[in-house]
Amino acid sequence: MIKRMPTNCGDETCSSCVIAGDYIFLAHHGGGQEKEDIVHQMRKTFESMEKTLASVGAGFDDMVQVNLYLRNIKDFRTAADVFSEYFKNGAPVRMTTTTEFVGKSCLCQMDGIAYKPLH
Repeated sequence: MIKRMPTNCGDETCSSCVIAGDYIFLAHHGGGQEKEDIVHQMRKTFESMEKTLASVGAGFDDMVQVNLYLRNIKDFRTAADVFSEYFKNGAPVRMTTTTEFVGKSCLCQMDGIAYKPLH
């Protein structure tokens, strides 16, 4: 079974997540671009991911992988420190890289994979 959920970013060519069997593949999530502060944007990004996960009956404890995209590598330690606020029972595996974003005020985005047996 494959189920595609509505967009989270206003782009109808990109689902917020896709459920494939017991796996949930999250699209890119971001947020908080009204404020140029990495901690603020990380928290807003996590809130966006949390909303998408909740929409399919999952949560952060179900995350197995997160990809963190940063505009500035100098923000790595500060951004990574925010993870402990959301992963209380251990962190998923993570890959971090830097990139330019379409939105000039965007400092971070994340995507990831969750595992949630649906039976």
